[in-house]
Amino acid sequence: MNTDSEKKDIVLIVDDNSNNLGVLYNLLDDASFEVWVAQDGESAIEKVGYALPNLILLDIMMPGIDGFETCDRLKANPLTADIPVIFMSALSDTVDKVKGLSLGAVDYITKPFQQEEVLARVKLHLKLHFLTQKIEKQNQELEQRVQERTAELSQALHNLQQTQVQLVQTEKMSSLGQLVAGVAHEINNPVSFIFGNLNHASDYIRDLLSHLEAYQQHYPNPVPQITAHAEEIELDYLLEDLPNMITSMKVGADRISNISVSLQNFSRTDTSTKVAVNIHEGLESALLILRYRLKACGNSKAIEIVKEYGKLPLVECYPGQINQVFMNLIANAIDAFEEKTGEAVRNPTISIRTELVNDNFIRIRIADNGPGIPESVLSKLFEAFFTTKPTGKGTGLGLSISYQIVVEKHGGQLSCSSVPGQGTEFSVEIPIKQS
Repeated sequence: MNTDSEKKDIVLIVDDNSNNLGVLYNLLDDASFEVWVAQDGESAIEKVGYALPNLILLDIMMPGIDGFETCDRLKANPLTADIPVIFMSALSDTVDKVKGLSLGAVDYITKPFQQEEVLARVKLHLKLHFLTQKIEKQNQELEQRVQERTAELSQALHNLQQTQVQLVQTEKMSSLGQLVAGVAHEINNPVSFIFGNLNHASDYIRDLLSHLEAYQQHYPNPVPQITAHAEEIELDYLLEDLPNMITSMKVGADRISNISVSLQNFSRTDTSTKVAVNIHEGLESALLILRYRLKACGNSKAIEIVKEYGKLPLVECYPGQINQVFMNLIANAIDAFEEKTGEAVRNPTISIRTELVNDNFIRIRIADNGPGIPESVLSKLFEAFFTTKPTGKGTGLGLSISYQIVVEKHGGQLSCSSVPGQGTEFSVEIPIKQS
């Protein structure tokens, strides 16, 4: 169990019989354990008060306080309560065995000893004890790391929101991409930690369940107390549900990982050169980020997204900037449903269609069935600082910046058509390859 360079596991033997002490001492010492001895219960309790062993072999019949009383005192002390105790006795009465186990002992060895059995039981319970400690420690570390990362991410998201406001006002769009990429990177660290520990926890739980099944196979008729406890904790349901719980946790961690990938895809900051990308990935990333605004909230109805994606080639562009255009146009469509002017839309819907115009251009159309835009406003939509929103609700830069990205930086076209009372559609055309 230990290499020469590792600290030896400590076993405390408590027995008033010198012959038993000698046999057990030699057996465990030859097995590379560090062995402590005590000849009565008081000495054992005093000895563990100075240093803690990893396991205790405890005789029942001893002068002074017997093994039962000794075990009861050890389990009552928080410092020694978790030390595995294995009772040793010539008593074979089931009542005595049950009493020992009810006091917190993990096993029972009957005298005269079978040395191979003693060694096997000691190694088994040490392994179970260390595995339990390791799982508890990892759970504590995992909880602490999750709390720390949650606080960090909450602060990062708060900073991101504040920076977004300043970003739109100053048109420094590259900063937004860098910040979102940083958040996505930070998400990867705790997610990787969770994934790694879930795999180990799953293995440990499987081993423990297998061990329990082995006990059930070899001891099919347990004592009434164990049967009652199994019914109390709904053991059959626990055995069935525990693996499902681990699987659900893995699914949740995988969902977080997918969100991180989408954030990284949305926040591409490669503004120095144009690269060939999948336009649909950018649309999906924008939808993911705006997903919270699509859900029903208060008096606002849920917004349905209808997607009709055509077969498109990879498109050469500045991905981060094009993704920002998608973000602006979808957000404007959502805003149209939230303005609450006139009669509310019965089934609010945003349609996103992509198609190949010809060998040189693709088109993305983002339409809503909202209240529409008056003709007097259409001609001013792409002017800087023009907005129909109340003060504090918009800067008038979103569509202006989107127009510059599509037309000036990509040589494409951005247009808008609308029918009051029926809805609005924005059309984005960009070349497949840049000259």
